[in-house]
Amino acid sequence: MGSKIYVGGLPYSATEQQLSELFAPHGTVESARVITDKFTGQSRGFGFVEMATAEEAKKAIDALNGTEMGGRTLTVNEAKPQEPRSGGGGFGGGRSGGGRRDRW
Repeated sequence: MGSKIYVGGLPYSATEQQLSELFAPHGTVESARVITDKFTGQSRGFGFVEMATAEEAKKAIDALNGTEMGGRTLTVNEAKPQEPRSGGGGFGGGRSGGGRRDRW
């Protein structure tokens, strides 16, 4: 088990400082990050916390999973490694330009 923790169900108003303070009683918080939308800057409702040791991470997960913050129930578990993203995401199957418009 690693020391990186996924935290879902965060209130959209949650700050990284609040997230860090929530986990601090359970061990040394190395970092706390609330994930935000890259266009609007608003929280996406989840984040990640890194604890100093795997033991502290387990203790925090056991203590905080299912608890409430700002009226929302938190999902707290071990963070999974990020899946590699494929490039692309283009617009396939559309009409390519350059067509002729014949007039009769």
